[in-house]
Amino acid sequence: MTPTTAPHDLVGIGIGPFNLSLAALAHPLTGLDAVFYDQRPAFHWHPGLLIDGARLQVPFLADLVTLADPTSDWTFLNYLRTRERLYPFYFSEHFHIQRTEYDAYCRWVSENLPTLRFGHQVDAVRFNPEHGVFEVDHTHLGPDGEAQALGRARTKNLVLGIGTEPYVPDSLKPLVGTPGAPVLHAADYLDRRAELLTAGHVTVVGTGQSGAEIFLDLLRHRPAGRERLHWIGRTEAIAPMEYSKLGLEHFTPDYTRYFHALPENVRDRLVPAQWQLHKGVDADTLAALHDELYRHSLDGGWPDAVLAPGVRVRTAGRVATTQVELHLEHTEQNTRSRLTTDAVVLATGYRERPLDHLLAGLDPYLRRDNANRPRIDERFRILLDPTVTTAGCHLYVQNAETHTHGVGAPDLGLAAWRSATILNTLTGTDPYPLPRRTAFTTFGLEQPRPRIPSAREATVLIPLADTL
Repeated sequence: MTPTTAPHDLVGIGIGPFNLSLAALAHPLTGLDAVFYDQRPAFHWHPGLLIDGARLQVPFLADLVTLADPTSDWTFLNYLRTRERLYPFYFSEHFHIQRTEYDAYCRWVSENLPTLRFGHQVDAVRFNPEHGVFEVDHTHLGPDGEAQALGRARTKNLVLGIGTEPYVPDSLKPLVGTPGAPVLHAADYLDRRAELLTAGHVTVVGTGQSGAEIFLDLLRHRPAGRERLHWIGRTEAIAPMEYSKLGLEHFTPDYTRYFHALPENVRDRLVPAQWQLHKGVDADTLAALHDELYRHSLDGGWPDAVLAPGVRVRTAGRVATTQVELHLEHTEQNTRSRLTTDAVVLATGYRERPLDHLLAGLDPYLRRDNANRPRIDERFRILLDPTVTTAGCHLYVQNAETHTHGVGAPDLGLAAWRSATILNTLTGTDPYPLPRRTAFTTFGLEQPRPRIPSAREATVLIPLADTL
């Protein structure tokens, strides 16, 4: 049976900051038919980590739209204007805003964009070769999470923005969510904070930014001399995040394009080596930690707090149901010990959510690299079989392309640029002119002519070998 309605131009799956950025920039483009689905009932950005006083690691200009269109209705400054808070923000002189304020700003955008469909769970995605469209099956969920209705959307373009998921090391997976002494991921910290503050002894695992913020929050709210805290992590040091001005140029479109052009094996070697660009701890948090530790020592004694980098958890188990025993190894000394604790918070970060389940229906059309990951072109399109692309159908990704675009993939500062790149490519009209140069640093000896992604360029089939 031939469908009676025209397909959408764009369907987005997931409404996190990145697809929210895309929806905001797509909103004023007349004639673009877009819709975005998310199974959650409303927008919330890492609610378990909105610790009082915690700030973004990027300036407020890295909002959803400003770096692509500072005149947009959806800028952070316009949000402040609608709240009559521009002058207080002006006098606060804060370039880096609190996470709670960023979350509130994003919720304001999400509550005012008409193209967003919360409470819609996407069940399957497939390509219909007869009609030359993608089909997206979804379930409309009620307030209690129960299925209310089934639906199907048809579209020429898909954008996956399903985000990341909490990462739990294998050694601790069996303990998370089981009865007894709490073992939880940092994503659930605020939900369990009251319980953690009353626990006899708390261990925080992970010496990155989240681990530092959680350790600092616990330290501030436990009595001096009776803190009973451990903070351990695998990295050799509690290291500051690389935040020099030239170092930050790794989060520019210039570096992203340079990285994308590198051979696959070079990219795979670079990403883990650049951990300090995004997995260290910002200098203000480190300073606040030292100040708080010093404050706890003012009565003449050292605080009962152990900060131990270079330590990994080999195995773990429960002691009855009231405590957890961690079997530790020091990576440099090659020594082992045990730690008994009453609660464990895993500040072990997030990983890209796997795409395979969602894209199972498209698997025959996907082009993959040597590690079986989707190949993604410069314009954030997954490479698909020509039977799909010649029908004018394309599949884009947001924050699932670290292996092809580098450490900037999850960075909020590149959100608006990536969204603009996608919209320029999709519409062919360049509604958002992109800068030709964004860094003082020259990446690489060769000086290729800067490529500004534009759908007006002639479509060229790229040999698969060139994308390695």
